Amino acid sequence: MAGLLQRYDPPKPCLEIKTKSVEQTLVPLVTQITTLVNHREKARLTEKTQKALVRVGQAVHIAVERFTTVGDSIACENPEIQSEMCEACQEARAAGASIHRLTAADHTSDQKAIADKTAMVRAARQLLSAITKVLLLADRVVVKQLLTAKEKVLFSLSGLEDVSTFPEFVNGFSQFGKDMVELAHLSGDRQNDLKSERHRAQMGSARAILEKSTMMLLTASKSYLRHPDSQAALLNRDGVFAQIHRALYLIQHIVTDGSYNITNGNTSPTINGDSGIGLATTPRASKAFKEFEEQVELTRVTLIGPITEEKLQCACDTVVETTQDFTDSAYTSHDSREKIVHLTECLKMELDKLLKVGQNLNCKDSLTPTQELETAILKTVEATSNLRKQLLETAMEQASELFRMNEDHDLLKGLCVSGTSGDVALVEELTIKFEEHMEQLEEVCKLFRHMASTDPLVIAAEHNESFLHSIGPLTLYSAQTLAQYPNSKIARENLDVFSDAWESQINELSVLVKEVNDVCQGRMDKPVYYSLPRPGKHGTTSRSLRPAKLDAEEQAKIAKLGLEMKLITSEMDAETDKWDQPDNDIVKRAKNMSSMAFAMYLFTRGEGPLRTTQDLFVQADFFAEEGNKLYKTVSGFSHRVPNCIHKEELLAYLDRIPVFCQQLSLRLKAPTFGKTPTFNKVDSTIQETKNLMNIIAKVVTTCFICATKYNIDYGMSPGGSRRWRSTGQFDTRSSASGSDTDGGLSPHSEKQFSLLSLGKSICSYDKS
Repeated sequence: MAGLLQRYDPPKPCLEIKTKSVEQTLVPLVTQITTLVNHREKARLTEKTQKALVRVGQAVHIAVERFTTVGDSIACENPEIQSEMCEACQEARAAGASIHRLTAADHTSDQKAIADKTAMVRAARQLLSAITKVLLLADRVVVKQLLTAKEKVLFSLSGLEDVSTFPEFVNGFSQFGKDMVELAHLSGDRQNDLKSERHRAQMGSARAILEKSTMMLLTASKSYLRHPDSQAALLNRDGVFAQIHRALYLIQHIVTDGSYNITNGNTSPTINGDSGIGLATTPRASKAFKEFEEQVELTRVTLIGPITEEKLQCACDTVVETTQDFTDSAYTSHDSREKIVHLTECLKMELDKLLKVGQNLNCKDSLTPTQELETAILKTVEATSNLRKQLLETAMEQASELFRMNEDHDLLKGLCVSGTSGDVALVEELTIKFEEHMEQLEEVCKLFRHMASTDPLVIAAEHNESFLHSIGPLTLYSAQTLAQYPNSKIARENLDVFSDAWESQINELSVLVKEVNDVCQGRMDKPVYYSLPRPGKHGTTSRSLRPAKLDAEEQAKIAKLGLEMKLITSEMDAETDKWDQPDNDIVKRAKNMSSMAFAMYLFTRGEGPLRTTQDLFVQADFFAEEGNKLYKTVSGFSHRVPNCIHKEELLAYLDRIPVFCQQLSLRLKAPTFGKTPTFNKVDSTIQETKNLMNIIAKVVTTCFICATKYNIDYGMSPGGSRRWRSTGQFDTRSSASGSDTDGGLSPHSEKQFSLLSLGKSICSYDKS
């Protein structure tokens, strides 16, 4: 690991702000500094205003001193930014001192006031510039932490490639799991902090690949170690390694804007498409349509000269080029292909009419648009809209046919059965069918990438296409390995894992199809509740379910349960706020459970981080787990309560927690297949969660009464920790790694956190 930190050679920092944390620190500071400067616009200041300015100057000066002290500490701990950080801190100190001096100065004349205002503006600019530099330099420390975590994963990953025995693999995978957890936390925090919607989506795509690849790597490596003579097992394992490498380098590319220098001779893969990992190389239809329509609309202002005519023609050619992916697709029906060709010709014809109108105006030297030009513009825009609608209809037609046939389950089941029976010939036959099906899925992803009009949807489409393109052959390799060794439990387990990952990705594709269609149709309502359980988890069946929309009565029932849940979480929050030691284990676990329950409430409204029913079930599983942990914590606390009526009440409530946790766990294990069972499971899950939450609220209340009445020290016990995750943060756990980690914020240093917090304290002075 020596020398890893020296590999990151970032460019000189500019003042471009790429993260929300830095921006949110600076925005209030800019506002308050502006207010301070505006006080100088009056030549004469009242005594009250003068005193207020003095207090402001003192507050700014003190806050800057505290701020720069933290900056100096970071500089000492990070030699690579030491000189720049010290210089920026010195600039901030000088500006803070100037503001302090100027606010305390007397204003005996108009000329003096004008001079002071000029100096104040200069000092304010210097202060904002210096603080921005300090924050961006501190942000480089965060980037370095993330890149270091990425290098650790690469290092442990390279060690796994060379293992030859199971004990070596278990040890190596354990370290890999720990390193992956650290990277998951840091990359998750970075994803949430990035301002760019595109970069957030790219980071989410890379993290999703890492999450899914971890379990694949475990079983693929075990399968290869058990069957080292199998070429299919080797290709299967190496494919997963390549998948992880691409995702790691994408993370590196995002956080460094491609400026990461590798000194060990390795080079990162080419970054393709909008997602960074996609296969797309052609223009996007939605983008081409938008640019063409903008050019057409602009002719109302510019009219149509030679340059405008050339731009319109080029934009139209790009639109026509993007339609070729739809007409050339082997899965586009003859009727749809004919409609696209016809509408394309109509668009060209309307554009020709528009250009002729423009040429006539030029011949007449007319400088104002006419009704004839307006009519031609509207008809061209209408032709564009008709063509776009037909492309969307064609894409939806392909997707609907694909999902209606539902070949995935049958093909995967066939591969499993033929592999278990050792029928190599049948596996080869199914392989051909699976490859054809995979090609059709990739074609659908490509068409919906064309139709996607937002960065997250474009990147999601590319991610789906790329991941299916990558995981498809690996699934077939796992089936071929099983066919070679039909009695191998490890080979069977490996095929099951890849089959689950494939079906999970098909579920994600179905969600993408709906979202793209909704955006194109202008339906931006709340999302429907999706029935997307993952096979093999929580007792679900092996067959994936398509999105299912609840009717009005069902949604009303769920909404009522959700509202009751929200009321209980509010009660819980009120109870936990009474404790004067909010970091003790009882309060921590109660707040964790309240947060999880609130996320479930948001789900009932079609909002929040839980997007699918599977997300809800996973969250409920962690909720039950946290309830059992709270039970143990409160049990220890109850031993310290003397015999009294409150203790009896506490124990009575406490004994009900394991019962409710068990009931919730049993509900989560109920199989789901179809809309009605899924709705019933969602209904019962929220009901059981509400019941458990109600008991927890009573336990917390009684604990508080006992602690205060009998003066019991309820400080946090050593080793107290929480273990739960929210949707969007992947938790890399496996039987080999044995990791048990916190899904919350990443372990940034206190100094880094303090630096961002102190930035806000600069603007906390009295504004009166």
